[in-house]
Amino acid sequence: MTFVIGLFCCVTDLYNRLLNVFDMKKNMGGTDRMLRIVIALGILALYYFRIIEGTLGIVLLVLASIFVITSFVSFCPLYAPFGISTCKRRSQKE
Repeated sequence: MTFVIGLFCCVTDLYNRLLNVFDMKKNMGGTDRMLRIVIALGILALYYFRIIEGTLGIVLLVLASIFVITSFVSFCPLYAPFGISTCKRRSQKE
């Protein structure tokens, strides 16, 4: 249990440092993040049960890891140049 707490603290610290260094603003909403994690788990399951293997399997595993990383940091670098954001907008009270 201590390992999990320590890992969480390290990931949180890394996330905060990345936000500060690269000036990354969140551009992924909750649905987008969950969908990416489900797809990554699906790819992992297909690779584990040897439905996909070889070069295609490795390429898809790399893609799955990118999906997981972008989901955890809530930032997709491909969305940024196009100005895409799947975050919910906060309504301003007047």
